[in-house]
Amino acid sequence: MTADAPRTDPAVLAALPEPRLEFVFEIRATIAPEYRIGRGADEALSFTPVVGGSVDGPALRGEVLSGGGDWAVTRSGTAQLEARYLIRADDGAVIDVLNRGYFRAASELLDRMEAGEDIPEATPGLYFRTAPVFQTDAPAHRWLAEHQFVGLARDDRGQVCIRIFVLR
Repeated sequence: MTADAPRTDPAVLAALPEPRLEFVFEIRATIAPEYRIGRGADEALSFTPVVGGSVDGPALRGEVLSGGGDWAVTRSGTAQLEARYLIRADDGAVIDVLNRGYFRAASELLDRMEAGEDIPEATPGLYFRTAPVFQTDAPAHRWLAEHQFVGLARDDRGQVCIRIFVLR
């Protein structure tokens, strides 16, 4: 085996645990109209303010605080997203969220979304996925800063709704 060869020894692969996703909460971030910043012929930069919202689920409840936002660079129909905002848990703890991901949708889905229709996450032609990272020093919520998460997102009439799953 050379140093560049992949390590695909069947015994090693068989010993790896199967990844498992567990739903922990949903973030419903209320957004304001986006600002189109521009960039060039092949890409577009935009900013969408986060102005509030809610967090609800079996592992966390609270509110999305106003003041954050989502920067998006769109190239060839796919938007690369980077959102930064704060959550205040019901117990008062503040949690920083850095949520990176990708969005793309078939043109007919974009038209339906712009008309205000809620498009479910599993709709063919829609890809809206994120990988949030959380930071907090609150002991009750430290688990957020110690695990990997995946988000399945959708646009729902002025809110971005992200179902958050912890990767086990």
